[in-house]
Amino acid sequence: MIIRVILFILGFIVLDSNLVGCLAISSDFSGEEKEMSVKTIEEVLKEHTEELMSISGVVGIGQGLCNGKPCIKVLVIEKTPELEQEIPNSLEGYPVMIEETGEIRALPKK
Repeated sequence: MIIRVILFILGFIVLDSNLVGCLAISSDFSGEEKEMSVKTIEEVLKEHTEELMSISGVVGIGQGLCNGKPCIKVLVIEKTPELEQEIPNSLEGYPVMIEETGEIRALPKK
């Protein structure tokens, strides 16, 4: 009886540690597994806004859904191979998607 209880407890510990490990892993668009951020996507965006907006050709950033999961969207005037190399595929575990929008201008005041 004692052996059964010990085996049950050991099995639970192994199962529990496997679940925790699964919760800490995500994959980006390349299929490569990456650790997920413990920060919210809002916190990650706030921390990286200045860095992303300083890239020539970037006109905006925001959050959205990519394949039904939260992602960071980087809006660019024109999607070029240079921008694709300069903009990371993920930030702190959140995938980054580049969207070509063209130039964005404020409407004139009436």
